[in-house]
Amino acid sequence: MSANAESSRNGEETRAGSLTNGAALAAIFGAGIGSFAMGLIVILNEAGVSVAPSLYGPAGGVSGRTTFAAIVWLVAWFVLHRRWREREVESGRVVAATLALVALGLLLTFPPVWGIF
Repeated sequence: MSANAESSRNGEETRAGSLTNGAALAAIFGAGIGSFAMGLIVILNEAGVSVAPSLYGPAGGVSGRTTFAAIVWLVAWFVLHRRWREREVESGRVVAATLALVALGLLLTFPPVWGIF
């Protein structure tokens, strides 16, 4: 624990009066969760498990899918920001998890993957 650290919980340090990386990493990880949500919503829609409604006629169902993914992204970002905003969070693990979630989300939006399910 560094000299500026006030407490430690789950390996995350809370600091007073200094810059922390928690808020930035909350935004980054929230984006990863939103990307994965988009892929998951697309694959569930294509498998017929759930159907996203068309919120804007000319765009069709993609308007509902992207809206739901954006809501998941915003909720994840809000929750993570509230938890991490004053903490120093290990950035390597968060960035690696974010990249994995973005890759999975992107993979799930490819039509050849839809045929597997």
